[in-house]
Amino acid sequence: MKRSVSRITTRKMVLAALFACLAFVLNTCVWFPAMAPFQHFVDVLAAAFLGPWYACASAFLCGVMRMMSGRTIQAVTGAVFGPILGGLLYRKTKNFGLLFAGEVVGTGFCGAMASYPLMKWLYGLDAQSPFYYIPFYTPSAVVGAAMGVAVLLVLKRSGTLERMQNELK
Repeated sequence: MKRSVSRITTRKMVLAALFACLAFVLNTCVWFPAMAPFQHFVDVLAAAFLGPWYACASAFLCGVMRMMSGRTIQAVTGAVFGPILGGLLYRKTKNFGLLFAGEVVGTGFCGAMASYPLMKWLYGLDAQSPFYYIPFYTPSAVVGAAMGVAVLLVLKRSGTLERMQNELK
């Protein structure tokens, strides 16, 4: 029993690291001004396969790598709340719509609100309103989460999603 639990934990850690690297590479190669839709794409996939905490760890790792390549703290704050909220909702309901909504609200509102004080304190950027970042984060989260849900629907229709999720249980 202990060996099986250890094997699953190892698989989840490796998959979380792979998701972090995938998000980093996609966000680096396909660049949009002030948007990172592929972060949210990967967040949705990670939340569905790994659950909220490993997905959050994956998003955090990607955010740190993006910060090391010249991005601001927004690379972290804009990424970690969506997988937690979306992953928790998906874990309870197995509903892709709620996974999508959790990613969008977690990123578009919670991540944006968390970014304001950090940008002001760490970078001296005063945007005059804590709601300033919401119009930048929300479209990115909507586009990325929609792509992620589309991939999950294709995997579900083919029967692959359930097999892949069972390998991680």
